[in-house]
Amino acid sequence: MRPLRLSGSQPFRQQQGVFIMIGERTNVAGSPKFARLIKDGKYEEAVSVARQQVENGANVLDICMDEGMIDGVAAMTRFLQLLASEPEVAKVPFMVDSSNWAVLEAGLKCLQGKGIVNSISLKEGEKAFCERAATVLKYGAAAVVMAFDEKGQAADFEDKIRVCERAYRILVDKVGFPAEDIIFDPNILTVATGMEEHNNYAVDFIRATKWIKENLPDAKVSGGVSNISFSFRGNNRVREAMHAAFLYHAIHAGLDMGIVNAGMLEVYEEIEPKLKELVEDVLLNRRADATERLVEFGETLKGESAVVAEKKEEEWRHGSVEDRLTHALVKGIDNFIELDTEEARAKLGRPLAVIEGPLMAGMSVVGDLFGAGKMFLPQVVKSARVMKKAVAYLTPFMEAEKAALAAAGHEVKAQGKIVLATVKGDVHDIGKNIVGVVLACNNYEVIDMGVMVPAEKILERAKEVKADIIGLSGLITPSLEEMVHVAREMERQQFKLPLLIGGATTSRAHTAVKIAPHYSEPVVHIVDASRAVPVTTSLLSDENRAEFVAQHRAEYDAVRKMHAAPQVKTISLAEARKRRTPIEWKAEDVAKPEFTGVRVLDDFPLATLREFIDWTPFFHTWELKGVYPRILDDERQGAQARQIFNEANALLDRIVSEKLLRARAVYGLFPAQAVGDDIELFGDAARTESLGTLHFLRQQANREGSEPCRSLADFVAPREIGLGDYVGAFAVTAGTGLKELADSFRAKHDDYNAIMAEALADRLAEAFAECLHKRVRDEWGYGRAENLSPDELIHEKYRGIRPAPGYPACPDHTEKGTIWRLLDVEASTGIKLTESFAMWPGSSVSGLYFAHPESRYFTLGKIDREQVADYAERKGMSVAEVERWLAPNLNYDSGR
Repeated sequence: MRPLRLSGSQPFRQQQGVFIMIGERTNVAGSPKFARLIKDGKYEEAVSVARQQVENGANVLDICMDEGMIDGVAAMTRFLQLLASEPEVAKVPFMVDSSNWAVLEAGLKCLQGKGIVNSISLKEGEKAFCERAATVLKYGAAAVVMAFDEKGQAADFEDKIRVCERAYRILVDKVGFPAEDIIFDPNILTVATGMEEHNNYAVDFIRATKWIKENLPDAKVSGGVSNISFSFRGNNRVREAMHAAFLYHAIHAGLDMGIVNAGMLEVYEEIEPKLKELVEDVLLNRRADATERLVEFGETLKGESAVVAEKKEEEWRHGSVEDRLTHALVKGIDNFIELDTEEARAKLGRPLAVIEGPLMAGMSVVGDLFGAGKMFLPQVVKSARVMKKAVAYLTPFMEAEKAALAAAGHEVKAQGKIVLATVKGDVHDIGKNIVGVVLACNNYEVIDMGVMVPAEKILERAKEVKADIIGLSGLITPSLEEMVHVAREMERQQFKLPLLIGGATTSRAHTAVKIAPHYSEPVVHIVDASRAVPVTTSLLSDENRAEFVAQHRAEYDAVRKMHAAPQVKTISLAEARKRRTPIEWKAEDVAKPEFTGVRVLDDFPLATLREFIDWTPFFHTWELKGVYPRILDDERQGAQARQIFNEANALLDRIVSEKLLRARAVYGLFPAQAVGDDIELFGDAARTESLGTLHFLRQQANREGSEPCRSLADFVAPREIGLGDYVGAFAVTAGTGLKELADSFRAKHDDYNAIMAEALADRLAEAFAECLHKRVRDEWGYGRAENLSPDELIHEKYRGIRPAPGYPACPDHTEKGTIWRLLDVEASTGIKLTESFAMWPGSSVSGLYFAHPESRYFTLGKIDREQVADYAERKGMSVAEVERWLAPNLNYDSGR
């Protein structure tokens, strides 16, 4: 089957067997809040609804403005234009949804990638159907095709397949529409209405889905899931169970995608058994009184007590030892693990039999649940902790019979050996550590080489342990170049192992275009821990490897062809400089600080930093997508989010009270002036004692109308103005003591708390940067009247910015070198720079301070050869060196 391929600002490819979630809350009919915001003209606030849908796991956003009091064309156009400027939302594909063709066409004109039109149908006849399909094809979109024709809506199985087959033949044979871009909606209609003729609606939809997948090659099937349960509006418990059960059966029949609230889905296996039986009686039309029985039972749910859940928790201790071990692994309970492991050893006779039997069986359950999206990452890491403690208990017994086992040729065979490493120059490893734990949970032997590992050591170790796969991780941009070097070395040394690529700056596009061409074997980008296991399993499977590799190579070939297309348009550097940020320089806007020079903060109170923590990225570390504090009340993730939040704060209590981490900082304020795209820094108010120069780049992408081409240098008063401006710099760390703390947990086989400590240290470092910025704004004078709450600080409601080298506005990491010399960072805080300008300890933050009221963050975007050469000359570097640091921003192929 050819997959559906879509794109927002990033490409999206349908994965075999993975259900596509279409977020429904940006539909005025699906969300009263969204409808109210659109009617009130609060479009910027409405964007937050879209952002929340993406954070909750929506793969595609359904956008609908069909409401009597809304101008659909204007609303659709404006909202899509706003979404295009929101990177976290714009990355996903959009589905423009309307019953008005003019609104759909307006939406098509605004889509920046390949989206979906929802919908077209035969209800106005074949001529109109063909014309609209041809227009959709011209715009390069996919189309939802409703099961409607001139006779009306297809309700039963026979009508559904008749209309869909007719539409398919017209689209494929007459219009030339790609079959893989046809998405049939065979109408999910409401059951349990009390009308007998409606009782088979769910069965008819499921049967029609299966028929379409078997008889209309490459076509996809979608539907509006919430329609099935409209009869039970007001009873969310029943509705969520109905959605989960309906999806379970429909997906098994071939349903590819559905419009559903991504944060409001019950897990099929966790539906209370009695409720599941009654719901499926209704959905599958198994008995005449199904509706009455479900209505009656639904009423009783309102008075349900928590006593049942408590009793269930106690009952697991009465099962067999095998069941208890599985339960402990799935639930991450280590209280009884040594007791149960010993009982299993006594029962089975040998420690190896315990590992190969109940422990591996339990971890297999964990792996299956995680792979199916029915367990969250924190739970999997806790499972690994339980497994490690069980194995640690058995190890002495295994050592005692080691000789006998060797003589018998018996060993625990892992699925494969995987060498993981953070590449040379990079120190970030939380993501790598999580991937390692997830792989170990699935019976892979993981050899983790740590951070800052040179290519030659990675390859030596892979040969030494006879690895099956090598995995590389990195966070900073220079790591991308180092990964290319590793790939080249693997090719030169004739390795035959797959290479996995992961980390924050890595991407599928970069992996396909820049890394994969240098190595003959598969090079696969791993977007997160949940993808690591299916990819490695496919790569090491005798049965599935060939098919996976062929599909993977075709996919990456397509990515390379797409990126070989003409680059984005840029204007000349001279024109970009003419369009610098328009600022009317006034003396009252140039704040004079109460001091200039450098100050050091040693052993800063962690309790103070705690108030400044932004918890949202913490949950993202654990692959729980949502915004704090709303995530704590999320229907799907809330329970897990609350648990991990409580456990994080318990560990943070201990870190603060026992001073297990140490926070240190250095910062300074300096007289400064802008000279072109550079900023000169001085040690005296007369600006005669030069301390160095900060070099910046300027936006060059062809921006609409007269929109400025910004540079950070724009926000400091130019030399010729003569106003005497200032710039600040800082470096903070909360990572002193982190290695010792994490190692102490790992020595106890507790990866969960080791990763938790690393995640908390990162949050404390970011909190320190926020806290210090508040202090600096006060000492600079312009921030004394702010009176902002910690939440307002997190959401940057203050004047001024603190950009960091290596990030979108100034992507060149080497500018950290100037900050380190200016502040003597290493001597005052212990924070070191690696050869790739990563900070060690990793839980560190550095950057600059700008105070002008109009200073703002922006993304540099693509730049041309002329600016690269100009920048290299200003910095005294070679063009090749500059290209290395700015590779993602180049608007040409440097050949690197």
